[in-house]
Amino acid sequence: MSEPIKWIGTPEACARLGVTLRTLYRFIDEGQLPAYKMGRVIRLQAHEVDAFIEKARIVPGTLEHLYPDPRGRSEPVGDEDEVTTASLVAAAKEASGAVQARGEGDLGQ
Repeated sequence: MSEPIKWIGTPEACARLGVTLRTLYRFIDEGQLPAYKMGRVIRLQAHEVDAFIEKARIVPGTLEHLYPDPRGRSEPVGDEDEVTTASLVAAAKEASGAVQARGEGDLGQ
């Protein structure tokens, strides 16, 4: 005969997952975690909660998007791509001069 199901209530599921009741309900409502309504009581199967925990495990190397390069670049910069403060200032002055030149021509029209 099969092993009996080990049911747990929402407080125990919250404790196992380390989340609030509201978060647990969201997991259930979004279909991420199976749950069963028995009358007015919601129950979860212990092995399904354990499977949910295992499925949520983070694979190493998948969180790079959370800690971008502090210089704002996604790849290492080589010598030919070096950006200096002086080159940024020069580019800004050049762009500013182009805007002013266009603006002066527009006034006469």
